[in-house]
Amino acid sequence: MKLTNLRALVAAIEEGSLRAAARRIGVSQPALTKMIRELERSLETTLLLRSTTGVLATAQGMVLYDRAIAADRELTQAVEQIRQLGGHMAGSLTIGAVPLAVMLLVPEALRTFGAEFPEIQLRIVEELYIAQLTRLRKGEVDIALGPLPEHLSPGEFAVQPLMPVDMVIVVRKGNPLARARRLEELADAPWVYTGSTPETGYARTLFERHGLTPPRAGALVNSTLGSLSVIAGGNCVGLQPRQIATHPFVAEHLQVANVKEGPLRLQLGALARADAAMKPGVRHFLAHLHRAAYVLEHGRAR
Repeated sequence: MKLTNLRALVAAIEEGSLRAAARRIGVSQPALTKMIRELERSLETTLLLRSTTGVLATAQGMVLYDRAIAADRELTQAVEQIRQLGGHMAGSLTIGAVPLAVMLLVPEALRTFGAEFPEIQLRIVEELYIAQLTRLRKGEVDIALGPLPEHLSPGEFAVQPLMPVDMVIVVRKGNPLARARRLEELADAPWVYTGSTPETGYARTLFERHGLTPPRAGALVNSTLGSLSVIAGGNCVGLQPRQIATHPFVAEHLQVANVKEGPLRLQLGALARADAAMKPGVRHFLAHLHRAAYVLEHGRAR
């Protein structure tokens, strides 16, 4: 099974057209069709359904597509890792980061890392919850940057704690709930949960840490902007990193409820794949993240 044939299949499925796929990979349409036919003959199955409007992957085609994407990604990573081990620091890095990290740590790390390794292209993908580690496991990102999740499998990832983060309770400015002084006073309020279900999220963690029943979900959102908008526009209660909650723009619309239990303390950190699969570029970027965290906390570089 040739890699060029697999790339032809990937292009055909993503483009939905043999003509567009051939143009994308720089071959003639008959040549691309031949590559896909070779795959179908070797597997003794149909991978694409052809019609006058284009092509569509069969179930078998999608299985091969998913594996082909993963294999191509792994090969690209291997080539970059080998070249970097030889001293040629070029290639790409993809960083999945929560908004707080994008706001605080990433700019300084990008500045210093970019100056040291100008031939490495950096791509930042904003991710709300680092607990969703599927992209890191699949190799779609090189580093996941955000609050470190609990109960990680030992040895699965290289874990790099960077700095503490306080998640404070916020409500709409003028909301009487801002006068609450104990967490239990907010137990009956509708809370914003971030994630796909009310079974996840920092609101549940905060209440459970203090032996309280988690509050009901007033809304489920999957972005920081969505969370801020829901809280600022209604009567929901939510959690935000202190640095975001006290930002001048946000403080015009939200206020912090200071309860005696205090904020939810989390650890902002970085996760990467196990050391055996770590490119030198990843190691260097982690070092620059540590430097950026130190600058943020102490105001000067080491």
